[in-house]
Amino acid sequence: MTVLNILTYPDKFLAQPTVPVQEVTEELKQLIEDMADTMYKAPGIGLAANQVGSDKRFLIADPLGDPEKREFKVFINPEIVKMTGEVISEEEGCLSVPDFRADVKRAEKIIINYTDLDMNSFTLEAEGMLAIILQHEIDHLNGILFIDRLSALKKQLYKRKVKKQMKFEDD
Repeated sequence: MTVLNILTYPDKFLAQPTVPVQEVTEELKQLIEDMADTMYKAPGIGLAANQVGSDKRFLIADPLGDPEKREFKVFINPEIVKMTGEVISEEEGCLSVPDFRADVKRAEKIIINYTDLDMNSFTLEAEGMLAIILQHEIDHLNGILFIDRLSALKKQLYKRKVKKQMKFEDD
């Protein structure tokens, strides 16, 4: 089991958009397994590649988050092609934004195009928790954190909290 370091805000790498995966290599497959170990250990239900320092455009998701079953799905080069409805993702959190949760406005249903580990193309219609996870993680791949979707006041409060913690750790 290999647990990777999860980058946290305000790491600048998290704000950079990822680049498309051109081919699935053994290195990429190993990174995916390590990301799964990391996600389940955290514990989390989704993880984007840039959260562990990779600039590749892929993510893993497991709405159940069960480390015993490990039923995560891999989404390579995911793109949202349609969003409908609106829902409030209550108490949304993020492994890269520790100790902070907030209500986030998300699409109720989405349609995404993506490829799998064999580079086969798929279209998926998602709703519920899977739709929220995919929107959250695809945001990561685009260099967007969930706090970027909050009001200026809530985002500022979190930034102040982080600065205070960083200053405290430096002392």
